[in-house]
Amino acid sequence: MPSKRSSTASSPGKVSGPSKKPARKPAAKSRTASKVASATKAAPRAESKRKPAGEKRAAASSQAAAQDERFDLIGHAFGDAGLLRLALTHASVSDTRMASNERLEFLGDAVLGQVICEHLYSRYPDRLEGDLTKLKSYLVSREMCAQLVREAGFHRLMSIGKGMISVEQLPKSVLAGLFESLVGAIYLDGGSDAARAFVLRHMEPHIERTLQLGHQENYKSVLQQLAQQAGLGSPIYSVMDERGPDHEKNFEIRAQIGDRAFASCWGMSKKSAEQGAALHALRELGFVIDGPTGPQVQAPQPIVDTMP
Repeated sequence: MPSKRSSTASSPGKVSGPSKKPARKPAAKSRTASKVASATKAAPRAESKRKPAGEKRAAASSQAAAQDERFDLIGHAFGDAGLLRLALTHASVSDTRMASNERLEFLGDAVLGQVICEHLYSRYPDRLEGDLTKLKSYLVSREMCAQLVREAGFHRLMSIGKGMISVEQLPKSVLAGLFESLVGAIYLDGGSDAARAFVLRHMEPHIERTLQLGHQENYKSVLQQLAQQAGLGSPIYSVMDERGPDHEKNFEIRAQIGDRAFASCWGMSKKSAEQGAALHALRELGFVIDGPTGPQVQAPQPIVDTMP
């Protein structure tokens, strides 16, 4: 009998068995709960990963569409899209001036001059050096380059800082720099042929029109010559009004010969407004006819016959 009690009390199965069963059950429950919690947490993470991926795809698609719009407007498909972005980045929005289009502007200015000189030399073999120099100076001027940018709408693609008013009110210096930057970027991306095609596509209509006018659109000079030939003295230009901030004023100017005043003209500078006022005077006097290529100066009769 004592041996049986001793055997029963010391039996490891009966003593440890009941104590291990509760320990195993919570362990099983813990593993199950852990799996459920893990699955529950995994689902939102998977969903959160899918959502940004969709947003990234949409952003990439939108960026590609914007890039295509730029390519279509500029007319050159850039192999290096970074050159295009750089050409359209003004110093006011970049962290450093090295990250702006200023270096491309420097290069584009040289390329533009070379393209125009080569074109004028080969296209007009009967023109003297002096005539070609005057024409080239007019075509690569700040006024012409700024005009080309506005005509094509390139300024609407430009990235500018908060200090600039808007792309529609950019100074001529910025607009001209943008055209030269695009020329430089296209030259680096596609070579001299691509740059030449871009420049002449925008310049050629103005080259033909300027040659027909014969005076590089210097209407002030034409009006002064006609007035002085008639003994009426030099035209007088008066500022009638001015608008806009100090750094970008617009001026309204009127031309007057003797007692006769002509229609006024607004311009982004006094110089351009005076040219426009002289053109209005020439129109009213009958010395300018507007043709398909622009205003054409004619002098069929002495100016004194047109004055009241």
